[in-house]
Amino acid sequence: MFISLLGATVTRFDALPPRLLVADQRAGSIRVLELPSGGLIGCVPGRHLAEHAGFLALPGDRSAFVDDRAGELVVLDPYGPDHGRPLVAATAPVAAPAEHLAVDPSGRLVAVTTGLGHNEEPWSDLLTAVDLGADGGPRAVRVRTRVGEPGVTLLAPPDPPTSPDAFVVLRHREPGALAAYRFGDLMAAVPSCPPVSPLAEVELPDHDGHGDAHDPVTGRLFAAAGSGVHRARRTPGGLALEPPLPWGGEGRGYYLRLDPVRRTLWSCVRGGPTDPGAWPQWSNCAWWHHLDTGRGGRIALGPGLVFRLAVTARRIAFARVHPDGDEVVLVDPLAARVTARVPLPPMDGAPRPGGTPWDGVQRRAVAASPAHDLVAVSRGGHGEIHLVDAVRAAVLGTLHVPTPLDDGGHLALVSPGDGAADDPVGR
Repeated sequence: MFISLLGATVTRFDALPPRLLVADQRAGSIRVLELPSGGLIGCVPGRHLAEHAGFLALPGDRSAFVDDRAGELVVLDPYGPDHGRPLVAATAPVAAPAEHLAVDPSGRLVAVTTGLGHNEEPWSDLLTAVDLGADGGPRAVRVRTRVGEPGVTLLAPPDPPTSPDAFVVLRHREPGALAAYRFGDLMAAVPSCPPVSPLAEVELPDHDGHGDAHDPVTGRLFAAAGSGVHRARRTPGGLALEPPLPWGGEGRGYYLRLDPVRRTLWSCVRGGPTDPGAWPQWSNCAWWHHLDTGRGGRIALGPGLVFRLAVTARRIAFARVHPDGDEVVLVDPLAARVTARVPLPPMDGAPRPGGTPWDGVQRRAVAASPAHDLVAVSRGGHGEIHLVDAVRAAVLGTLHVPTPLDDGGHLALVSPGDGAADDPVGR
């Protein structure tokens, strides 16, 4: 494990430097690296992260993920070894394959939904509720809801914030709906995965929901779909829909996340041909909406495949894949414009025109911390992770790990007290 620095250093480091969580879900490992040196802090072998659910930031600089093979929620403490604590802080059994995971604002209550896994059609209706703060250690309960690929958010009651009256809200599609369950009712369910009915349910006009966010400050949840970003808030007995936010042009967003630094929603709006083989002609725009002012807009990113994004202290980073060359696209969120495009070396096994950009090809993962200007982006199939200074638009160097990071692996960049847990949905 080493890093070659190209005569540059990262400008924003605290007493404890950032750490990069590197998951190779195909090879089955989790590594924690110190940045920018790339030194190995710890390794958890035999863990197969559920890539679609991703990493979930928790209070106390912790992170959680689901091990799809073991059927476990795993809580990591990346700074634990510095203080004599184990790297793996807790585990709890959950249903797999994990589709999405989210936490309530207190960081105690977690919900995990199930999805397709390596199957062509939705088949699982299992939902897992986990109380990380239960007496005697984490306690998990599994129930049956509705077959599909649901997103999930947890809405806390006004007071107290860790009350079992928190709502687990599932975002369904085909048909579209938001279904709310009281967390305490889920934890009181009998054994053997009983079916449960929602406390409240509201219909969504779209059947193609994909992407969820939750603002703990206002309690609102957001769900991306074809016609826009649907909004809902908790009421004493259920949920109330609010007018959706439009995409503002051609296409729709397939990803949605909260920027806790600037209290802004971000997505990548994809337009162009519907044929997956024509992905190099897809258009991509960064879509943003400020939660407090209501201002928003779109920023052109370029053609090709753009999906997930990462939030840094002063930039939003997008990884763009295209046959003419891959790059990290850096957006200034205050000026609402692209400030730089940083070229990336090509991937062997990259998506090709005429084939889908996600079946049997390499991809890129991207990660950042709201407290730093550092961006990490993987080179799938090569076991490499490039480090980019988002403000200087400079590649600082390349980390090498001993597994290939097929499918791009998955990354999370953490730093002490960075506020990442204010985005309570797995990424």
